[in-house]
Amino acid sequence: MKRMKSLFIMCFIFVMIFSLAACNSTSDKTASTKPASNGGGSKSGDVGTVNIGYTGPLSGPAAFYGKRTLNGISMAADEINSAGGFEVGGKKYKLNIVSLDDKYLPNEAGANAKRLMQENKTPIIFTPHSGGVFALQVFNQQDKFIIGAYTSEPKVSDVGNKLTVRIPPRYDGYLKPFTDYAMDKFGKKIAFLPTASQYGKDWSAKLKPYWEKQGGKVVYNSSIDFAKETDFFTIVTNALKEKPDVLFIGGASEPTAKVAKQARELGFKGGFIIMDQAKLDEMKKITGGYDALNGAIGVMPLVDSDEAAVPEYVKNYKAKYNEDPGSEAGLNYIGMYAFVEAMKAAGSVDDVEKIRANMQKGLDNLPDKAKVYNIPKIGEDGGFESKLVVAAVENGKIVPIQVK
Repeated sequence: MKRMKSLFIMCFIFVMIFSLAACNSTSDKTASTKPASNGGGSKSGDVGTVNIGYTGPLSGPAAFYGKRTLNGISMAADEINSAGGFEVGGKKYKLNIVSLDDKYLPNEAGANAKRLMQENKTPIIFTPHSGGVFALQVFNQQDKFIIGAYTSEPKVSDVGNKLTVRIPPRYDGYLKPFTDYAMDKFGKKIAFLPTASQYGKDWSAKLKPYWEKQGGKVVYNSSIDFAKETDFFTIVTNALKEKPDVLFIGGASEPTAKVAKQARELGFKGGFIIMDQAKLDEMKKITGGYDALNGAIGVMPLVDSDEAAVPEYVKNYKAKYNEDPGSEAGLNYIGMYAFVEAMKAAGSVDDVEKIRANMQKGLDNLPDKAKVYNIPKIGEDGGFESKLVVAAVENGKIVPIQVK
């Protein structure tokens, strides 16, 4: 009797252990879109499903930025699906976006990508930060998926990863126009207060020697960890003690705007060089208008672009998400359409080498509605090539700046 009782207790313990393990393995992350049962190319009646992965910040200080990049991808997928999907090799397919939160952390991005491949067989995984891209590049060629890299970091292209597509322009193209404008309008003393991410460090490492080569001086050089800091009074005060003419700031739009706002509240009258991740039109929502950003130079807001497809896109995006789209939404929107057109040209939804090899045809065959930016080609480095569109804020208004 005692032996039977002992066996029963042992069986009960094993059942509880396995139950807890199962719970822990499935509850740590939740995809925001229900994945298809068999991954990329799975059947749903007569229509196949292609799972598209996304890992990015959907919580924390960069959550709005991550959500807007995801919005661009999702909006394109919704439009394609609503039109009946797309045809590859005589078969119809629809898109299924599977998104996971990485909190802007490279290690989380890498873990998410592994999960997306294992559970959903995603031929393409979008990620909107350089740290995440670098983490995925460690194994994406081996695991056979394309990285849709929404980062302007040149290094993600320079490493020679053959399955990485960089979506925005390289940021090193902004060094000259940003520096020329800021020096001409305000002076040659600059204080560095960018995001403490790897992207911010790399941007700083490029701008500092360029600024100094033009005869400028870096009077204060620090960074801000937006994941840990929400009050920037002390660091901004210390920077302003050095009497800079210009502040170099950047990161996600919301915290970057708070830095600019605090600088104005502390009496700063100079200009701002704004890293391309932060968007002027999104920053003004935090600063209460463009007046606080007078003298700032950054990326031209999408809503102020003169591309023919922009008005309709802005209208549709605003109807869907109740806000104006920024460039992160617009460029990822184009990216999703371009990948679909590349699949069609490749004749495959899962042969990633063929899809990557047909990215130029993907851009060539973009529908007119998707051309919210003019991107004529993909370069040898695997990045979309487009004309830099730069703007400054003057007298409370956006002013286009010609890039020579």
